[in-house]
Amino acid sequence: MEAGVFDGPGDGELFGQLPQRTAISGVASRLLAYLTSGDIPVGTRLPPERELSAKLGVGRSAIRGALAALEVLGIIDVRPGSGSYVAGTTSELLPQTLTWGMLVSPQSTEELLEIRSHLEVLVAAGAATSATEADLDYLEECVTTLEQAVDDIPAFVTADFKFHDRLARVAGNEITRQLLSTARSLLRIWVDRSVSRGQQMAQTIAEHRAILEAVRSGDPAVASASMAAHMRTATERLRTFSGSDAEATTAAQADAS
Repeated sequence: MEAGVFDGPGDGELFGQLPQRTAISGVASRLLAYLTSGDIPVGTRLPPERELSAKLGVGRSAIRGALAALEVLGIIDVRPGSGSYVAGTTSELLPQTLTWGMLVSPQSTEELLEIRSHLEVLVAAGAATSATEADLDYLEECVTTLEQAVDDIPAFVTADFKFHDRLARVAGNEITRQLLSTARSLLRIWVDRSVSRGQQMAQTIAEHRAILEAVRSGDPAVASASMAAHMRTATERLRTFSGSDAEATTAAQADAS
């Protein structure tokens, strides 16, 4: 197979219709298996979304979701206006696949939510003992943005991400920060919908304010408790939208856009 062209005798391992119920995870799993099954040159361009959609028998939203997940994992490089390209050799991709492959499957969502919750609690405790005035000012700005963005879901979600990412940076463990960043990215498909109601947004804002004040107090136990309370409600909101109905609704909305 020549670099830059996704074509060759192994294509039969990739193409073939997938069950509709596996949509995003099915596409991602098929691509993972294909990209780690042989010597696929770095820089090989994958077929365009329309072609993958037709040959795999799924909607283009499922293709986009799978490619986004594989990009987060570092498996492919998505270049706007150009296409998606293999980001590494088989030997480079395999360790990442073994480490992160389970996160692509919807069956692992519950475990992912649990891991995320435990890590966030640890991060909050660490931030309580390490936060500087500059860190607290940044976190205050994030909460203020949350309060002002109740009619702007993208801005609300971005502020939420920045708040949690700053806490992880302050806690000082880069591996933990990267794990949390990847978990949030993989869960992003449901995050927008989970904060789409006024009452839920108000609760989220209050919980973030409580976490900020706990971190400001410098008490790791209080910070841990505040984050644990937030994780319980946040996890329940995400769990509500992480089933097959949520995936189908999100896919339908994307296809209609």
